Amino acid sequence: MWCAKPARPSIKFYLLVCLAALAGAAGWANAQNAPASRMPTFAELEAAGARIGEIRVLPGNIFDLNDPRENNFFFRLANAIHIQTRPQVIRQALLFESGQPVSVQKIQETERLLRGYDFLYDVDIRPVAVHDGVVDVEVRTRDTWSLDVSASASREGGANKGRISVAEENLLGTGISVGLGYTSDVDRKGTTFNIADPNVFGTRTSASYAYSKNEDGHGQSASLQRPFYELDSRWAAGFGASESLGTDALYNAGNSVAEYRHRHQIVETFGGWSAGLVNGWARRYSIGLTHENDVYTLEPGKTAPERLPSDLKVVGPFVRFQLVQDEFRQDMNLNLIGRVEDFAMGIQANAHLGRALESLDSTRDSWIYRTSISNGFDITRDSFMLANAYANGRYAERGENNAIGALARYYQRRGRHVVYYAALSGDAVNNPDVPGPLTIGGDNGLRGYPLRYQAGERRVLFTAEARGYTDWYPFRLFRVGAAVFYDTGRAWKGENQNTVNSGWLRDVGFGLRLLSARSSKGTVLHADFAFPIDRTDDIKSAQFLVTSRVSF
Repeated sequence: MWCAKPARPSIKFYLLVCLAALAGAAGWANAQNAPASRMPTFAELEAAGARIGEIRVLPGNIFDLNDPRENNFFFRLANAIHIQTRPQVIRQALLFESGQPVSVQKIQETERLLRGYDFLYDVDIRPVAVHDGVVDVEVRTRDTWSLDVSASASREGGANKGRISVAEENLLGTGISVGLGYTSDVDRKGTTFNIADPNVFGTRTSASYAYSKNEDGHGQSASLQRPFYELDSRWAAGFGASESLGTDALYNAGNSVAEYRHRHQIVETFGGWSAGLVNGWARRYSIGLTHENDVYTLEPGKTAPERLPSDLKVVGPFVRFQLVQDEFRQDMNLNLIGRVEDFAMGIQANAHLGRALESLDSTRDSWIYRTSISNGFDITRDSFMLANAYANGRYAERGENNAIGALARYYQRRGRHVVYYAALSGDAVNNPDVPGPLTIGGDNGLRGYPLRYQAGERRVLFTAEARGYTDWYPFRLFRVGAAVFYDTGRAWKGENQNTVNSGWLRDVGFGLRLLSARSSKGTVLHADFAFPIDRTDDIKSAQFLVTSRVSF
């Protein structure tokens, strides 16, 4: 669609035309037939005062048949049976429109937003023609294989996990996701169903519903909200509700030592407003109402915990503040393999303050707070660090379930194929609602030990990895990498501490990484051998872990 006749071009724009002509351009009037490399950049167009003209949305299929390596019978068949993303789905997600001034910020943010969709493999927004102060823009995307019919098995921390599922992340090319699955793990077995639409009826409103039926209970959740979908959003509103009923277990030295029933319910509604993106910062304010209820009961026939958590109901209003800095870094081969990744390098801060009121049927009058802050730091051209910290809890006559923690992640690139990675985290909880809320083991950081091996009210974990990323691209379907790692950490203090091997734990190991490059999930398969250094006789000298994760 063409925009209305734009305002008179600026002197900067005419100067840019002259410079392009002197450089040997055939003329911007004929630029539609010129290669993209001869087009001015969006930054140059923004400086020249250009406006956006026609926006051409070109969704691509899974495989590029113009590439001889991808033009074979199986890939042609996959393209033929795959329903491509509808152009309107991409167009509705764009943060710019015909007739608007060119904005590098909005174009870059649009690319980040589109890369966040599971059903898209790649995004490229480029100028393709410039004429009379107007630039035509082309938005090219490439789909992933969004239909997942799979059976999987994994093992971590000495426990097995299996899943059989049928999921479609891009139903009929609409962006709607729907899935049905059966899962079996150390906690429970059960079936799950979920459906979600990120753009209901072509609007910025998202809706989702999920239901699970498990051998020990059930769970369901629903939400309808219009979020702050971009940095320049001016308002947001939403409603969400969830309920779960199941059995929670306490672990000691990797073994389940007690169980109890836990019912959790929460309903929340909110409305928010913002002045948008001002001088590189977005400040957002929200008010709302929360109703949250936790009920704990003993599980018949199971070992009871030494302390059953107390029932708690929290009902009352809240206010929130969010601060976001428009500062991002684009990179590759860090947490994924061969895929563009976005890292928030600016300050992102959140503060929530609520009031539970007995007059509204709360268990007691109390203040509820949740805060977090994160930032990124460029150290050298080839290294940077991401850091975040949080604090949350309640306060009545004294602090309740007060938790603080911090995490720092460091990346250093050594050439194209090697990255050194390190992460250090620490957490602490005072007067926790449940015994031993912080766990550490084979399922959350210490790969050489059983899952949930240590528990307590304090936890520290350090990980160092040398990551290798290869150019090997088997069948044009998988990306391959590898890692050598060292982990050390400990959980201690409070109830349910380990009676044996309660000190610091260490392990070393190596593993293979396999990224499913063409699937909508884009998950990374980890196959690791880990060797515990501080083991007791009941711990195997080597652990083999096969897991599927969202990052390297």
